[in-house]
Amino acid sequence: MVDVKPLHPDFGAEIGGVDITCQLSKAEWGPIRAAFEEYSILLFRGQAMDDDTQITFSERFGPLERTISANPAGGTAFARQSNIDINDGTVIPPDDRRMLYQKANMLWHTDSSFKPVPSLCSVLSARQVPSTGGNTEFVSCRAAWERLPVSKQKQLEGLVVVHDLVYSRGLVDPTVLTTAQKAEVSTVRQALVRTNPANGRKALFIGAHASHIEGMPLEEGRALLAELLEVASPPEAILSHEWQGGDVIVWDNRCVLHRATPYDSLKFRRLMQRTTIAGDGPTVAAV
Repeated sequence: MVDVKPLHPDFGAEIGGVDITCQLSKAEWGPIRAAFEEYSILLFRGQAMDDDTQITFSERFGPLERTISANPAGGTAFARQSNIDINDGTVIPPDDRRMLYQKANMLWHTDSSFKPVPSLCSVLSARQVPSTGGNTEFVSCRAAWERLPVSKQKQLEGLVVVHDLVYSRGLVDPTVLTTAQKAEVSTVRQALVRTNPANGRKALFIGAHASHIEGMPLEEGRALLAELLEVASPPEAILSHEWQGGDVIVWDNRCVLHRATPYDSLKFRRLMQRTTIAGDGPTVAAV
């Protein structure tokens, strides 16, 4: 029997009583999918996940995205979050371009909002984890929306935000993407406020990829985005997860922001495999 245990007053639940590395029955999948819509983040512990089983489980949510070439596992279904060289198993130096690219993951963001069709959710599995450090932190942009006064909500409805991977990576290091990698992506328009079709609850769609607000002076728009990020991420709103081997977390990219936290990448080996499930359409109409 699937067990659901809330993790935080705003969002998140630990799911027990199920092995997601096996073929899931309708009786198992139904409560999992319902919990995803309700809680936005699902934690599964003690899962002996490998690449094949992760793909099979992830595809229950929908078709998978492919990663861009800048990621260490670029061109595959996996966004590899690791300090381990995929080719020879050695530790990647901290100043290597691959590690600098991952450093931007320490900014609050939502995966793939820089794509014309942003993602539905991500699945991250812990294969090797440091004994200290390397937590992943989450905040609910659904709860952030609900904390805003009605007057502010009315101001935000209908606004369009320009999302840009080149902008967000440039916040860490303007040279981290090569010219060819920059050519793989372009700016996209996303609704600032999104509505969950399953339950009608609204959420802010913000984060590091959000460059500016369409039709608003650049600095004014960025100031508003920074203000909303502060609303979303006060200390008491953060769910910080300390990884254990075999943990798997699914999070809803439509309404959750997340960020990595530091660890000693010279002392510890870390391998996290992320699959990202594609969304079902753009958030705003084409112009």
